[in-house]
Amino acid sequence: MLSRKRLAAGTNAHKEPQLTSSGRTEAVASFVQQRIWLHEQLYFHSSDVSVYNILLPLIIKQGSLSIERIRSVLLTVIEQHTVLRTAVRFNSQSNQIEQYIQAATDDIYSFKHSRGVCTWEQLDQLLTNESVGKHFDIESGRVMRCHIIQRSNDEHDHRLSEGDLITITFHHISFDNSSHKPFMEALKKAFLTDHHQQPVSSIPQYIDFTLYEQTMLADTRMDSKMNKARQFWSNLMDGYDWNRTRQLVSGETDTKQIRSGRGFSTTFSVNQHVVDAMMLCASSNNFTMFALSLACYYAFLFKLINDDDLCVAGNIANRFIQETKDMIGMFVNLAPYRMEIEPNVPFDHLVRKVQQLSSNIIEHACLPYQHIINSHDKRGHQVLPSTLFHYESLMSSMTQNNKSEGTTNEGSVLGIYFDRDRSHGNGIALFDLTLTIAHDHQSRSTECFVDCSADIFKNQADVDLLANRFQHMLTQLFGFSMNDESMHNQFSMPISKLSLILPEEVEEMQRVIFRKLSNIANEVIYSSKGYYGSFTFTAPASYAQTRIWLDERVRFDSGKSQIANYNMPFIYRPFPNHTLSAQQLYNALQLVLAKHQSLHTSLIFDTKRNLLMQRIIELNDNNIRLFTLIESTYETDEQLNAIIENEK
Repeated sequence: MLSRKRLAAGTNAHKEPQLTSSGRTEAVASFVQQRIWLHEQLYFHSSDVSVYNILLPLIIKQGSLSIERIRSVLLTVIEQHTVLRTAVRFNSQSNQIEQYIQAATDDIYSFKHSRGVCTWEQLDQLLTNESVGKHFDIESGRVMRCHIIQRSNDEHDHRLSEGDLITITFHHISFDNSSHKPFMEALKKAFLTDHHQQPVSSIPQYIDFTLYEQTMLADTRMDSKMNKARQFWSNLMDGYDWNRTRQLVSGETDTKQIRSGRGFSTTFSVNQHVVDAMMLCASSNNFTMFALSLACYYAFLFKLINDDDLCVAGNIANRFIQETKDMIGMFVNLAPYRMEIEPNVPFDHLVRKVQQLSSNIIEHACLPYQHIINSHDKRGHQVLPSTLFHYESLMSSMTQNNKSEGTTNEGSVLGIYFDRDRSHGNGIALFDLTLTIAHDHQSRSTECFVDCSADIFKNQADVDLLANRFQHMLTQLFGFSMNDESMHNQFSMPISKLSLILPEEVEEMQRVIFRKLSNIANEVIYSSKGYYGSFTFTAPASYAQTRIWLDERVRFDSGKSQIANYNMPFIYRPFPNHTLSAQQLYNALQLVLAKHQSLHTSLIFDTKRNLLMQRIIELNDNNIRLFTLIESTYETDEQLNAIIENEK
């Protein structure tokens, strides 16, 4: 009997919690709601734009609709889906962020009606304002907005006709991109019903997902899903320095976390030959296009900021259980994709690491971001990666758009209005640098969107230049002829061999001619210790010197620890039974340096001439040391290899 009871108890303990309807109207906010609420409060509280708007513009394709009918249908949808009337605010008594379902009243959502919109410019301005305007009041539950855009200027015309728009905007705290489908289904169902429908109490709501999430996190079993996720993320993020400054722009001085929300954007189509090569590489090596694209982003960031410990944010849909797939709400979890770069290994090795990382992250992405970074109880430390990567498969998007038409009971047809991708190019930026790669498998085409914070990148030209450098890097990796040998050679290129210097910059450097300038007198330099050297002559740097100098300037910053890609170690050892003293070696090296001027030449940028100059330092009677002699001892081959590797 005892064993049976224990067995029964064990069975109950291992039973997974279910997402069911609770009927609750108040609860702690979900971790996603908390993250967005805190993010706005900590980073964008003083911004004059909103970075969390999601726009859903609908167009009357056929027939007509009364505005009164539209408002009645929207209220029905809001009543049935409580997350669209849920307030999120901080409760000072409980010291936590909570959610409160509000009553479905006529003013629970924002409404506006514009008439006489006849030109594309007028429409574009209105839609842009809907995308970035501060229309919501989260703390009172106003998280949805409807803007009727009518071509007619007749104030007595209360019916929308073919070509008129119904633009619906949501705050991201209540809605994500996966909510489009269930919202459209709810809208179509409401339009097909003549009478008002009461919400079905047995259907789980978003607040019930919050309770389910809390139950899952409270599961203390070692083999529970959340504990397995905790272990994975603890191992992945161990040792990552969140406080380290990673400069995306050379000379960047703004280290404040407060952001204006303003940004610059640019977009470009990837060369068809490069797209074909990327798809061939992916299929030949069993890589996903996501992993291949993210690996390219890692390589680019490594060359850009000279950091071998990179953390890129990625969005995970986080709808792992069936009950959430058809639910309206905000489920997207933010996952830090941490990757430690090995610059001297082939690029395909990086792609394999990225693919494995992506697979592991998907498996453990249920853990809320606050738990991942282990700072959910520290409101002042809601750290975020500065860069984000987003991959879109346009094939699935096209399929979804084709199903996003609805017919009303009056025979009118509604569909999604699309003139351009309005998630980009609106002058806003959520992260300091975001790369979105949109790949269409059917048309074999790829679009890249680069969105940059105006707080970091000071003008549009800087963002355009950044995009050009990324394109150039893609060409280096995938600009090969379509055969196995050339593909293998390019794909095996170490990341350290890639360059962000553009061809036109190389051409400019090639115009720099090396010659001695006879009209420049020798210069004498003094230091706090007295006289230490003189320059015999000054001349423009050679093309090779300029190329390397510029390459390091693009990728390196003297204020940080550097990974030196231009070190050239030469390893020598005495013959058996022969000896060489350190002093003999030092004297010999001094003679070599004195004989070859290139070994005691400095490079200095002349700001007056806007030109890189080389200056040869003349050795003086004080026998100034132009190199460092370091003595190390070793006992094992492993210690010797470590010393050699460090010199590299």
